[in-house]
Amino acid sequence: MSLHPTEEVRTAMGPSARSTGPASGTEPVLSLRGAAVRVGGRTLWSGVDLTVGAGEFTAVLGPNGVGKSTLVKVLLGVLPAAAGEVRVLGGAPGARNAAVGYLPQRRSFDASVRIRGVDVVRLGLDGDRWGIPVPGLGRAKRRAARERVQEVVELVGASAYAHRPIGQCSGGEQQRLLIAQALIRRPQVLLLDEPLDSLDLPNQSAIAALLGRICHQEQVSVVMVAHDVNPILHHLDRVVYIAEGGAVAGTPAEVITSETLTRLYRTPVEVLRTSDGRLVVVGQPEAPALHSDRHGDRHSEPGTGGGHAAGL
Repeated sequence: MSLHPTEEVRTAMGPSARSTGPASGTEPVLSLRGAAVRVGGRTLWSGVDLTVGAGEFTAVLGPNGVGKSTLVKVLLGVLPAAAGEVRVLGGAPGARNAAVGYLPQRRSFDASVRIRGVDVVRLGLDGDRWGIPVPGLGRAKRRAARERVQEVVELVGASAYAHRPIGQCSGGEQQRLLIAQALIRRPQVLLLDEPLDSLDLPNQSAIAALLGRICHQEQVSVVMVAHDVNPILHHLDRVVYIAEGGAVAGTPAEVITSETLTRLYRTPVEVLRTSDGRLVVVGQPEAPALHSDRHGDRHSEPGTGGGHAAGL
């Protein structure tokens, strides 16, 4: 029996690529074993194996339309896995979402939006509650909420502008405040869908450094969908690369190689490293997307072809 293309990649990479994650005996924060997902009767990816420990930074990479954001939805319990096993914080996806912070794909606030940045952050604490506040909760609880908002605003370095209307903040400033919102309930896992999208290079680097610091110092496990691996490369512990219905997980050094991507795409792909340390993937096919998580009725997108930064 012929191997699934993903299994061919894993076999070629050896056992280290198949057993990524924390040491044996340590309870993983996230665990996928032979996971697959189907949308509209079509398998987007299958055979995904991934183990993420506490305080590890993982990037989900691949061309447009392969189902990167769908992987995040599976971890949230929004979409069921079609095969295999998925565990989040020791339980079924969705069962412990109170301990999961989530930042969907970025949407800029209009300049006319007057709500303050601190109020946007506060919505992460109690924005899912409806109705009139319960009387008698007392000053202590309100004070604790204010202190937590201030703490998380300081954590992301947004103190200087958090009291401005968020519509008057820059794209990078808005993103820091939204990350603070996702962190305010002290999650153990932070899921981020393309948080660097539409940011300029200095802001991409700054947000990547912030996420790396939060991940490793605060022991929050970060799973981040990205187009370009370069801004986050030096902060990553592991990578999930999805392409053509298959996926492979491992360290960046294991996954982002000419041999691995060539096997995954079944066509010659060359990974080059520039003098400043950036990765360039040459010959990566960008086939028209047959599925997209964020583009509504757009069932295909033109390919870009050629050589470009890894993860695009």
